[in-house]
Amino acid sequence: MRRLRTFSVALAAFVGTGLATSAMAAPLPKPSAFTVCSVCHKVGQNDKSTLGPVLWGVGGRKAGSVPGFTYSPAMKASNITWTRETLTAFIANPRKVVPGTRMAYAGQKDPKAEAEIVNYLMSLK
Repeated sequence: MRRLRTFSVALAAFVGTGLATSAMAAPLPKPSAFTVCSVCHKVGQNDKSTLGPVLWGVGGRKAGSVPGFTYSPAMKASNITWTRETLTAFIANPRKVVPGTRMAYAGQKDPKAEAEIVNYLMSLK
């Protein structure tokens, strides 16, 4: 119990410095399963969209809303907000979630890789 209290006090002091916030807010490392996504999607805060929209800040964003990217009418009309659940479903089967999407990706069939990709995307903020 004493060790836990000492750890809690030390953690509180570290958080109070502001260093913990910036360290915890850093994006997760890019998972190897994201390699195929990287062909079309950039992930940096100041990146420009290329074949696919930039994915920085995708968690909580409305689908079809990155300025300057030309989305399919289906994506614009999807009324999806990208949450952990909607991203998981979309990554597993994009055409089922948004029929008419222009995304050429067939979907991730490995649940572990799917979760790694979603965790990574949700950390991009």
